[in-house]
Amino acid sequence: MSDNKADFVLQAVDFDELKGWRDDDPSSLFEVMETCRRQIAGRKPYRTGSLGLSADDLLPLLQAARNAKPASASEARSFFEQNCRAFLIRRGDGRRGFVTAFYEPEIAVSGKPDSTYRFPFYRRPDDLIELDNSNRPAGLDSSYAFGRLEDGEISGYPDRQAIDQGFLDGRGLEIAWAKSKVDVFFVHVQGAARLRYPDGRTARITYAAKAGHPFSAIGKLLVDRGEIDRANISMQSIRAWLAAHPEEVDEVLWHNRSYIFFLEAPVADSEAGPVAAAKVPLLAGRSLAVDRLIHTFGFPFFIRSESLTHLDNGRPFQRLMLALDTGSAIVGPARGDIFTGSGDEAGELAGTVRNDADFAILIPNAAAGRFG
Repeated sequence: MSDNKADFVLQAVDFDELKGWRDDDPSSLFEVMETCRRQIAGRKPYRTGSLGLSADDLLPLLQAARNAKPASASEARSFFEQNCRAFLIRRGDGRRGFVTAFYEPEIAVSGKPDSTYRFPFYRRPDDLIELDNSNRPAGLDSSYAFGRLEDGEISGYPDRQAIDQGFLDGRGLEIAWAKSKVDVFFVHVQGAARLRYPDGRTARITYAAKAGHPFSAIGKLLVDRGEIDRANISMQSIRAWLAAHPEEVDEVLWHNRSYIFFLEAPVADSEAGPVAAAKVPLLAGRSLAVDRLIHTFGFPFFIRSESLTHLDNGRPFQRLMLALDTGSAIVGPARGDIFTGSGDEAGELAGTVRNDADFAILIPNAAAGRFG
């Protein structure tokens, strides 16, 4: 199989061969699985990735989970052992998988701009359209999923620099204004945020669309320029560098031409995570962003990283997770982004996650036969 980046194979393994499996408690996944089932059955099935696993392949597992009432970690694990087979994802180049992490920032905002609150979050523009092979203009790379429709002609949408310099001014698309351009940028990277208004009201913004340009990591830019040592790259070190070099902020941020648009939603449950690409609330520590061109939302993945220890009080990270989100930087069969939660503490946890990891996908029994 190929993800156009690296060939990979699925290797069937017994659950006892998954190091760390016996130490995990996946009980919290059952409520999320029921939410996924309602989304698939009552609204819209998830798109099938190139691996070939469909929402129909997943449904028997989700339906069985409705009736499962695990009373212990052991019973929760047994449910997956009885209803799924485990497959390690083996990259063709022999390299291990890789995990980073993301979170939901909380940002102070105002509903009106002033000298303090100057940097907007935008709704999706009405001239932004989705692209596919039937309408993508010749010369526009196949990676562009969005474009601009103007006077019947489709072209690439203006990028981050053009939008920062006023392309969308006067169109009434602003949801709210933040104090910091850097804060807005990192909300774009995370794809969601909680907004806190001066009167104490809170709201939530989640991903609606993007301008279409490929994601370019500013951390890699700063490493390549010798500004930050590769071993020290993190969200925290990038923010510190930007704070120390205000005259270079625009140049560095504009390196990432990708621009994100949002939609607003109430914070109905302060404990629940944001609703992400799978259209269900994310569960901190159990939700994984994956490459949706390969994988299909809702499937369980067991992730183990012996070097990632700060998320579990010094123990290796080894958890069963559900694929519930995606991201421009999440590319490849064994590439994942771990959701750590909401707020500053979750941001501190997420910012330094850059670890090699082993990936195993759990495939429901009926579909598993297709994979050996």
